[in-house]
This record gives sequence, structure tokens and C-alpha cells, in this order.
Amino acid sequence: MTEKIALFVDSGMDLPPEIAALDGVFIVPLSINYSNGSFLDKIDITATEIYDRLDQEIPTTSLPSLEIIENTIQQIKNEGYTHILAVSISSGLSGTHNALRLLLNDHEDITSHIIDTKSIGIGGGIQAAYLKESIDKHYSFDSLVEIGELLPKKGRIFFSIPTLEYLKKGGRIGLVTSILGTALNLNPVISCNDEGIYYTVTKARGRKKSLQKMIDQLVAFGENSTDYRIGIAYGTCQEEAELVKKTIEEKLPHATVIYFNDVSPVLGVHTGPDVIGVTILDLN
Repeated sequence: MTEKIALFVDSGMDLPPEIAALDGVFIVPLSINYSNGSFLDKIDITATEIYDRLDQEIPTTSLPSLEIIENTIQQIKNEGYTHILAVSISSGLSGTHNALRLLLNDHEDITSHIIDTKSIGIGGGIQAAYLKESIDKHYSFDSLVEIGELLPKKGRIFFSIPTLEYLKKGGRIGLVTSILGTALNLNPVISCNDEGIYYTVTKARGRKKSLQKMIDQLVAFGENSTDYRIGIAYGTCQEEAELVKKTIEEKLPHATVIYFNDVSPVLGVHTGPDVIGVTILDLN
């Protein structure tokens, strides 16, 4: 039987827009909740709109609604897909992975598998992008599952965040030390550990040094590779992100592709407007 495989992801993955626009890609949005109502990530609200309101209210976030997940699975089946490859943000940071898994298990009439990226934002998105590329190269579903389960160990995500205020208020602080003082102008570089939980990789005094240390971490992971992809995501600081991109291109000149986009609204809630994130997927 010919396999027709759908890629099924959540909006917290920051799947690059050029991949999200391809046929066979289905995205369920997380929700962003204010005191006066809820909004669907990337559909009803933008990251800029969230940043503009942070002084008035820091919203909360929640899983994709079960109704939307269910309707999307049904849409995939109605369009004639025989298999669903689902890829989610880290189960260590969100219940989204578990919600998708449980509802997929209810549909025994379509073959499915869900991969926990152990990452978030563009760190998860770059994994899903590679899997979509492999789907379009007509890899078998079993091969895709095998590849997908290996990807979390082949990737790294690093964020430079000037303040931990938003991670703390959103309850996503993980293993990140919360004693970094703004008075000392300490800027942490944060990553996800093997369990997909935030932790502090290093810290620096000042934004410039923090960005440099973030780049150094990325380069150290990828400098001996000959086959890698890179992603860069940013909040309101696109000009700084452009400089980060230029430096990375100089230090890691052989990337197959470099994705460059702003972060999703749902991630912006937890990181604040000045986040810059970089990721690498080493395919050697």
C-alpha cells in the first residue's frame, strides 16, 4: 500500500513558515489567555501584540484545545492520509505532547507515531522541518519514525534572555537558576537538557557577551560536522538577530539551510520581547 504521510505539529514548535506552508503539514495552535479572553497562537494574535501588552498583563498559555486536535486528525483522515507523523514540543515543558498522543491513540484506523523533540520553538521546528523533507523524499513511515526518534540527541537549542521575569511568571523556569540579578546585568544562556527541561548553560554580564557565549555554544556543538542545519529566532530584536546570523555564517559556513524567523506568540509569552534563540541539527 502506498503511504501518504501527514506531518502533524503544534504551534509551539516554531516550524519555519516556508515548511508550514507545504502540503501535508497540519498545525494545531496553543492558546494564549488574557483576563478578557483567549486567542489562538499565530491565528488570533501576533507576538508583537503580546509584547505591546506586557506592561498591562502577562498572559498565560495552555494546550491546544482537544476539539481542535480532534478536528485536525479528522481532517487528515478525510484528505486521504494513511499515516500521521506527529512532532511536539518537549513533554518536559508542556502537556501538549501527552494530549496529542492520547487523542492519536483513539484513532486506530490510521497509523500514527508521535516524537517528543525534547526542545521548543525553532529547536523543535528544525527537527520537524527535516522530517518533512524526508517525507517528501518518500522515506517509509518506519524509517521516518526511526530517524525522528534520533533527532533530539542530534540537535541543540540556545536562548539568550535578558530577564527571567517571564519564565518565572509563566512557571517555566525549570532548572534555570532564578537568582540572576538584574542589578548585575547578568544575561543567562538557556538550553534544554536531555529530558527537555530548561537549564542554564552559562551566563554573561551584558547582552553582547551573552549573545557571544550563545554563539560559542552553537559553534562548539557543530564545528566538527559536515552536515548540519541552523535556525535563528528572535523577538523584537531583528537587527541584533541579523548580526548573530552573520557571525554564525562566518563560523559555521557549511549549513545546508539557515532558517530565520521571529518566535511564535506562545513562546514570546514566556521569554519576553528581547529573546534570541539559535539551534543546530547535526545530521552526521
